[in-house]
Amino acid sequence: MDTTKTVTIIGGGLAGCEAALQLAGRGVPVLLFEMRPVRKTSVHKTDDLSELVCSNSLKSTDVNSAAGLLKYEIAALGSQLLGFAFKSRVPAGGALAVDRERFAELVTKTIEEHPLIQVVRREITTLAPYVTTKEPVIVATGPLTSDELANDIARFMGSDNLAFFDAAAPIIEADSLDYDVLFAQSRYDRGGTADYLNAPFGREQYESFIAELVDAEKVIAKDFETKELFSACQPIEEVARSGLDALRYGALKPVGLTDPKTGKRPWAAVQLRAENTAMNSYNLVGFQTNLTFSEQNRVFRMIPGLENAAFARYGVMHRNTFIDAPHTLDRTLASTDYPNIRFAGQICGTEGYVEAIASGLFAALCTYTQLTGSPAPSLPIHTVFGSLLDYATDPQTSGYQPMHVNYGIIEPLDTKFRSKQERYAAYSTRARDALQGFIATRHDLGFLEYDGPSLLDVSEQNQRRS
Repeated sequence: MDTTKTVTIIGGGLAGCEAALQLAGRGVPVLLFEMRPVRKTSVHKTDDLSELVCSNSLKSTDVNSAAGLLKYEIAALGSQLLGFAFKSRVPAGGALAVDRERFAELVTKTIEEHPLIQVVRREITTLAPYVTTKEPVIVATGPLTSDELANDIARFMGSDNLAFFDAAAPIIEADSLDYDVLFAQSRYDRGGTADYLNAPFGREQYESFIAELVDAEKVIAKDFETKELFSACQPIEEVARSGLDALRYGALKPVGLTDPKTGKRPWAAVQLRAENTAMNSYNLVGFQTNLTFSEQNRVFRMIPGLENAAFARYGVMHRNTFIDAPHTLDRTLASTDYPNIRFAGQICGTEGYVEAIASGLFAALCTYTQLTGSPAPSLPIHTVFGSLLDYATDPQTSGYQPMHVNYGIIEPLDTKFRSKQERYAAYSTRARDALQGFIATRHDLGFLEYDGPSLLDVSEQNQRRS
């Protein structure tokens, strides 16, 4: 048993910071490398740790949904970053959305002030020293892993990296919006509060918008930009290209909304979500894009209520790198060839903010047991994160692509249910029971205290408001 051995973590994003706090909270010294500001990226705006660059939403808090259940699971396991997310929460109906700056500031301050964590602002370009020394390391460099390190990882892992794109949506200044056109409402009034602004389209307006969106000029693609896009982050113009009504059944679906001016459901609707607690800027929900800035300025001003929109940030697309986890990692997220090297976060293909936090937490637990000589933790496959880990590290998984937690990859229930809602509730109950059983048998893991609200209480409150 040697918990005095320093663990190196490469990458100060969500996974890396959660892993650092988990290990340090158990008395393990941590050396955390973050390449910013020495090496900038195309999408980060600050030097803070755990800066969110795509959306500010961490998705649903409904524990019967896969996304909400994941929050319950990491809270029960003692997640530190989830507590910070609730402390920096902004209104978003039944979802957990955060003030980006406040969230990153909380994480950065906590990390930098922790006596067992040393933050080094330097780019790591090779894993060779850790292969040689066999010292414990967690690689959590995320979707923006530098070319040098990505190439080095590919060389050591013996597999090719795959580059694809996430896309960040535009942000609009609040005082440039036309509130005579926009109306406030959460879809189906979920959460009991009107946390979204909605821009209602008539049919002719919508069809004109789609025509311009499809024909708009895009940023010229480089060679590595032509690889397959992860479907959940496809640019909105590419979705529109697949059919006239594609967006009406996707990001612009009008269901659950009623325009107070007409008393009817609009033909289509764009939702805008507050970026911060001051509500002085709004994110265009689902509007990841690769349009040029000038075309965004022209086409997105065709959205009703956005005719005079001032863009606080235009949408951008950025590279995302991940490894072929099913054929390179074991069930503890360690390299099958170099067991002292673990990977966490989006570089593993566990796609999503909360999934990255969960991945960092789990990698830290596994590293801790490696140091203490305890059995490696094995999350129950009936939990949503356990099922995602099972999928992501199963050698039988072929054509591996980034994956969120979802009920489509979890072991099916024996009972048949009348509705999807009943089935999801049963999945949730089974997962929560399985997780509590796991926790009860692993006191040796020394679970940290989660400093946030009960997810069961948050979920119940949202349901009552609805």
